[in-house]
Amino acid sequence: MSGNEFRFFLSCDINLPVTFRIERLEGKLPPQKPLNSDEIDSTSEERRPELFVECLLYIDGAPFGLPMRTRLESLGLSYCWNELITLSTKYRDLTANSQLAVTVYDVSRGKSDEVVGGATIHLFNMKKQLKTGKHKLRLWSGKEADGSINTTTPGKVPKEEWGELERLEKLQNKYERGQIQRIDWLDRLAFKAIEKIKECEIIKNGSSHVYIIVDFCGFEHRVAFQESGANFLIPSPIASTNELVTVWDPEVGKSNPSENKQLKLARSLTRGIIDRDLKPNFTERKSIQRILKYPPTRTLSGEEKQDLWKFRFSLMSEKRALTKFLRCVEWSDVQEAKQALELMGKWETIDVSDALELLSSVFESEEVRAYAVTVLERADDEELQCYLLQLVQALRFERSDKSRLSHFLVQRSLRNIELASFLRWYVTVELHDPAYARRFYCTYEILQESMLKLGAGSNGDEAGFKLWQSLERQKELTAQLCSIMRDVRNVRGGTQKKIEKLRHLLSGLLSELTYFDEPIRSPLAPGVLITGIIPSESSIFKSALHPLRLAFRTASGGSCKIIFKKGDDLRQDQLVIQMVSLMDRLLKLENLDLHLTPYRVLATGHDEGMLEFIPSKSLAQILSEHRSITSYLQIFHPDEDGPFGITATCLETFIKSCAGYSVITYILGIGDRHLDNLLLQDDGRLFHVDFGFILGRDPKPFPPPMKLCKEMVEAMGGAESQYYTRFKSYCCEAYNILRKSSNLVLNLFHLMAGSNIPDIASDPEKGILKLQEKFRLDLDDEESIHFFQDLINESVSALFPQMVETIHRWAQYWR
Repeated sequence: MSGNEFRFFLSCDINLPVTFRIERLEGKLPPQKPLNSDEIDSTSEERRPELFVECLLYIDGAPFGLPMRTRLESLGLSYCWNELITLSTKYRDLTANSQLAVTVYDVSRGKSDEVVGGATIHLFNMKKQLKTGKHKLRLWSGKEADGSINTTTPGKVPKEEWGELERLEKLQNKYERGQIQRIDWLDRLAFKAIEKIKECEIIKNGSSHVYIIVDFCGFEHRVAFQESGANFLIPSPIASTNELVTVWDPEVGKSNPSENKQLKLARSLTRGIIDRDLKPNFTERKSIQRILKYPPTRTLSGEEKQDLWKFRFSLMSEKRALTKFLRCVEWSDVQEAKQALELMGKWETIDVSDALELLSSVFESEEVRAYAVTVLERADDEELQCYLLQLVQALRFERSDKSRLSHFLVQRSLRNIELASFLRWYVTVELHDPAYARRFYCTYEILQESMLKLGAGSNGDEAGFKLWQSLERQKELTAQLCSIMRDVRNVRGGTQKKIEKLRHLLSGLLSELTYFDEPIRSPLAPGVLITGIIPSESSIFKSALHPLRLAFRTASGGSCKIIFKKGDDLRQDQLVIQMVSLMDRLLKLENLDLHLTPYRVLATGHDEGMLEFIPSKSLAQILSEHRSITSYLQIFHPDEDGPFGITATCLETFIKSCAGYSVITYILGIGDRHLDNLLLQDDGRLFHVDFGFILGRDPKPFPPPMKLCKEMVEAMGGAESQYYTRFKSYCCEAYNILRKSSNLVLNLFHLMAGSNIPDIASDPEKGILKLQEKFRLDLDDEESIHFFQDLINESVSALFPQMVETIHRWAQYWR
C-alpha cells in the first residue's frame, strides 16, 4: 500500500468556497406542451427551448445560502453551459448530509418558467469523502430538485437499473481522477470503443431520460469530512451498521519497537555461542533451500531473514547462501555488522556471478563491496570483459570517487590493452551524466596516470606513453569521422551524391585518413591495428542519419568494415549485443553452438558510435528479390540431394541461429521486429539488428511472445516438418541452459539500474522484474520445456490464419 493512501485533507480546514462546474445536458428533452389557443400567433414558428440551471445548497435538509443560476442556453445541438459556479458557502461549513439541488428551467414558454427537471446529489460519499470529478445526474422530469434528507429527486441512478453505459461511465470517472493508470495508445482504443458502445445503446434502447453533467473540483489529496473541533469520529453510526470503516493509522509503515527489541535479543552476541551449534531440521532446511533459489531481485521477509541469521554458522559452507545472509543483516547495528563481516571472511568463497550482486545499490558497506572486488580478481580477462560495461556502471553505487572497484578496473586494464580501451570508452561516455561526471572523470584520470607511469625505471615510460597515445588517437579518429558526417549531410542531392562527396574528401582534403602516420587500434577491436581508410570501398547507407560504411586496411594486410553513426544513442544496442555475446558464451560452455552473430557495438558518445559491418541482406530484401529464404540459400549452397535443395550444413546453421535468437529476443523482450531488422548471411546465419525497444516495450500493439515470422518457419519446411521439430528442440535446450544463469543476467541488469539507457532508466525495477518473469524460475526443467513449446506453438499459430482466429492480431505484427 502506498503512502499516498494515508494523505488527506479535513473538510473543516478548507477555507474555500464550494465550487463546481455545470457542463451540459445529455438525452432528448420531452416534447413541449401545446400552447393555449389565446397564445397562438399565426406568424409563430417552432421555438427552441431556452434553458438555465439553478443550483441551491441544502444542509441537513434545509436550504442554505442563495440560489445560483447559469446563463441562458439555446444554441447548438446540445445544451452546453460549461459554467463555473461558486457558492457563498465554504467547505468548512458543510455537514455530512450536505446536498446540492440542481433544477433545469425553460423560459421559452412565455411569462412563467417551466420546470424541465431536477436532481439532487450528496456532496460526501458513504465513506465521508468529498466527491470530486464528473457526475452524471438523472433529472426527474417536471419536478424541482428536492433537498430534503430523504430526497424524492435523487440524481444517482439506482444500481438495479445500471447497464453497460453506467459501468463504463464510472470507469471513465475513475480514469479522469487518476485512479486508473494512463496508457496513451490503449486509452485511445478504449475511448473509441466506448463511443461506439454508447451509439449502439442509444440506437438500440433509445433514451427516455435526461441527464445533467456536474463536475466537482478536485484537491491534491482526498478530502475527508470532519467537523471543526476535536479530531475524532462519532462511533454511533459504526455501532449500528456492519459497514467497514477505514481509519487512518499514523503508525502504519513504521517499525515496531517490540519486534525490533525481540530481533535484537535474538541476534545478540551472547546468542552466538548457542547459534554456533544449531542445525536446521528437515522443514527448516527445506525452507532455507527455497530461499537460496530466490532470484537476486526478491525481497526477503522478516521470518526468512530470521531463519538465515539463526542458522548462519551451519550455512557457512554453502557459498550460494552468503549474498542472502548479507541481505538479512541490520547494517545500522554496529555489533551485528561487525559479526556479519567476520563471518563473511570465513565463508566459502562465492562465484564471480554472485560477487556482482554485492556491487549493486542494495549493498552500501565498503567492506562488502571490497570483498566482491577480491572475488572478481579471480576472473580471467575474457570473463571480466563480459562484465566490464556493468562494472563501470557499478561505480555509481560506490561510496567514494576513488573506490576499490575503480582501482581494480584500472589495474586489470594495465595488463590488457583491450580492457584498457573499452574501459576508457565506457567511462568517457558517462562524462555526459552531470550527476556522476566527477566520479567517472576520477577513474579516467587514474587510468591515464597509471598508464603513463607504466614500467617506470626500465624505459617503460615510453611504452606506457605510447599505449595511452594509441588510445588518444582513437578519439581523434572519431572526431574526424564526425566532421566528415557533417560535411556529407550538407551535400544536396541523393545518396549517390553524398557517397561521391565522401570519397572525394577521403582522397583530397582528408587524405591523411587514407594512410595513417602510425597504426591506430580499432575502437571496436583494440587487438586489431588499422592503417587507413580505403575510399573506393567506403560508402553511405540510405537512411535519415546517413551512417558511414568505412573499409579500413589492417596492419596484417587484410581489411575490416565498420559502420559509424552520429545522431543515434547506441548504448542500448551495445547492452543488447553484450548480452547476446554473453549468452553465446554460456551456451558454448554447455557445448551448444547456435551460430549466433554477436557483432561488435561501441558507443563513443551519447549520440555517436560504431558497429561492426557484417555482410548480409535483410529478409525484406531477400523476399523481394528471391521470394523465399530457401531460394536465396540455394544460390550459395546448392545441393540436389540436400533438404530443400541446399546443403544440410547450411540448413542446420539457419535452424540453430533462428533458435538462438528466438530464445534471446524472448528473454530480453526485444520489440519492434520487422523484416528489415532481421538479416541473413550467405552461410545461413540469421541475426537481429536495431534494438530500440527492449524489456517488453514495443511500438506495435499486440506483439507475439516469440519473434518468429512465417518465412522462417517455411524455410524449415513448415510447422509439421522434422527440421521445425529440431528447431523447437534447440530452443528448449538453449532456454534451460540460460535459465541456469538467470542470476548472472539479472545481476548484470541490476547494475545497469542507474544508467541512462532509455528502456532501463524509465523504470529500472519494473524492467528487471519483467526480465525475471521471462525465466520462469518457478518451473523445473521439464515444466519449462512444455512451457516454451507452448509459447512457440502460440506464436506460430498466429502466423497461419487457418489455425487460430483468436490470435489473429499477432499475425498483423509482421505486416
